Amino acid sequence: MIIKPSAAIRQNYNEIASLCRESGAPVYLTKNGEGDLVVMDIDSFERREKMLELRQELLAVEEDRLAGRRGCTIDELEQSLNSVLGKIK
Repeated sequence: MIIKPSAAIRQNYNEIASLCRESGAPVYLTKNGEGDLVVMDIDSFERREKMLELRQELLAVEEDRLAGRRGCTIDELEQSLNSVLGKIK
């Protein structure tokens, strides 16, 4: 965990930005000794967001499975897609 005082972002923006990019880890900024902000590079942020979205989708599918709700098989999906595509042609 990387912790810096909030003044560091004003005084050393390039250093903080480089630290975020090189480490891939968030930098925690404090104000008066208390946690205030978290800063991270955009690539790490986007990767984290995609991971959270995937986790949410997987959780929804698992909840459906546990509740007994049934999806469709690959064969059923292919048949349905072929039907839709056949109507378009």
